[in-house]
Amino acid sequence: MRKFVSACTIALGMSLAGGDVWAAEASNAELPVVYNALAAAPGIVAPNSPPPGANDWNCIPSAAHPYPVVLVHGTGANMRLNWNALSPLLKNNGYCVYALNFGANIVTNFSAGVVNALGPVADSAGELAVFVDKVLAATHAPKVDIVGHSQGGMMPNYYIKFLGGAPKVHTMIGLAPDNHGTDVDGLLHLANALVQAFPGLGAFVYDIVGAFAPGAVDQKFDSPFIKKLNSVPDTLSGVRYTVIASRYDEVVTPVASQFLSGENVTNVYVQDKCSLDLADHIALAFDHIALREVLNALDPEHASSTECTPVAPFFGG
Repeated sequence: MRKFVSACTIALGMSLAGGDVWAAEASNAELPVVYNALAAAPGIVAPNSPPPGANDWNCIPSAAHPYPVVLVHGTGANMRLNWNALSPLLKNNGYCVYALNFGANIVTNFSAGVVNALGPVADSAGELAVFVDKVLAATHAPKVDIVGHSQGGMMPNYYIKFLGGAPKVHTMIGLAPDNHGTDVDGLLHLANALVQAFPGLGAFVYDIVGAFAPGAVDQKFDSPFIKKLNSVPDTLSGVRYTVIASRYDEVVTPVASQFLSGENVTNVYVQDKCSLDLADHIALAFDHIALREVLNALDPEHASSTECTPVAPFFGG
């Protein structure tokens, strides 16, 4: 259920040789890649620390990978929790990798930053715009590639469509993105029915949720935000799009609503790559099959298939 990309054992080298030798070996060592959500637990105690391999502001993009990759986490997560597997995988494959936390609100402050992406999604897109400009300034790259999970796979499309991001984005990759909102396995249709039956109570509940997590309300399939996001075509010319989804997603539903329509779009079900893949919404960020598809989308000229081995719900593999 797990795959590991072995790291070089450099502690012994440090004890046998000088610090300069150790530093040279460390800089060339591959980072461990653990395809398991539980391995991301350090993101709970150190939510503002970047995931392994990310945020080296001295990184120079290579000719093979000229676009730095910006990782955008999902609702209620943070950059370390969400990208503990993908970030080192990208770094090991020669990419300059960057990640951010965004969407702070009262819940974030109470949780010491562990929980993020609860603020209004349009505001979060503005934070992404600032971060992308910072990455471009540091790397002198003409554009970035973006990989996002859940809200993080949808929110950048607002940046691309409405905040002038299109000329700055080369590839947009969404893992389980709620591009057209979600009904959360039908629960929000039930909520709408309850609001109609008990308007006072329903309005009270929505007010409470909206006060603490407006970004969550924004992702409702019929929210004003989703209506604006989809008031224009899904895609813009000049940007390549890939959506990677699981048929077992229980959070962003109907699952097919994750997919985009338009030019330069690739929509992928991980189960079409491997029938043993049982990843759900969370596990997709720790799924070796899904993350191979990320690498393929970033560098389609060197795309390769992955080994079809079991992937578990929640944990990944």
